[in-house]
Amino acid sequence: MRTNDLVALLSTNLEPVDRKAVARTLYVAIAAGSIVAFGVAVVGLGFRADLMTARALMFLAIKLAFAIGIVDLALLYLTRLARPGGERKISPALLVAVPFLVIMVLAAISLGSAPRSHWETMIVGDEWLECLLSIPIIAIVPFAVSIWAVRKGAPTNLSRAGAFAGLIAGGVSAMAYALHCTDDSLPFIAVWYGGTIVLCTLAGALLGPRLLRW
Repeated sequence: MRTNDLVALLSTNLEPVDRKAVARTLYVAIAAGSIVAFGVAVVGLGFRADLMTARALMFLAIKLAFAIGIVDLALLYLTRLARPGGERKISPALLVAVPFLVIMVLAAISLGSAPRSHWETMIVGDEWLECLLSIPIIAIVPFAVSIWAVRKGAPTNLSRAGAFAGLIAGGVSAMAYALHCTDDSLPFIAVWYGGTIVLCTLAGALLGPRLLRW
């Protein structure tokens, strides 16, 4: 077949491209993954016993604000990364580090205002191991549906797209786990919530090239 004939064939019956389809698919997938994550956390771990007290609600709000900030910023970038060459159209991705920096500053202030003898308890808490295991496990479904949605697009930077999918999954999982976790110190949130979300991001970066390969 001649080139002109091939071009003519490819250009027949063209339909307008829905430029919002990828973003819409991604948002729906994240919403579905969030529902599953919250279900897993509530059924598997349960709500914290003092959830309705003013103190618990205040720290729950801090944890949710931290995680929601991460998810919102990462989702903004991932909708662009899902398209070919999307990585060239976004500003430096360091903006997603802002929630981490904020919680680290708050944690440092909290430690600075407490006696050194309390630092270990404030950082390690009672549930560090549960947090370390629970957030990555709860993140599995949000990560899977995020990858599924990104595959509906055509990312060209697979590691970065996978990393942002992992970042979103970790953030969603942290929101769900916060309903159960009773360790409320800011250093604990910075180290264990932030640390496990970073682990999810690294796992996404490693898995992205395999799971998003065309």
